[in-house]
Amino acid sequence: MAKRSSTKRDFMQIAREVVEKAIGEHMDGSPLDADTRDPYFVAIGRAGGQKGGKARARTLSPQRRSAIAKKAAKTRWRKKR
Repeated sequence: MAKRSSTKRDFMQIAREVVEKAIGEHMDGSPLDADTRDPYFVAIGRAGGQKGGKARARTLSPQRRSAIAKKAAKTRWRKKR
């Protein structure tokens, strides 16, 4: 059985959280979550993500790329049961 939260919150606390999430900031105007990631590692990850698919396509043979595309098309057009 799932364990329930031990913190007790009333309706007003929950409503405030919902409103804050909807507007994207705390009621006092401060941002909800500051980005705590290291900008250096964010840049490295972004650079790798930008070249990922193109670099992979260059290393695959035309036959392998074709097989992957056919499998994707077959899956995309398969009838749902």
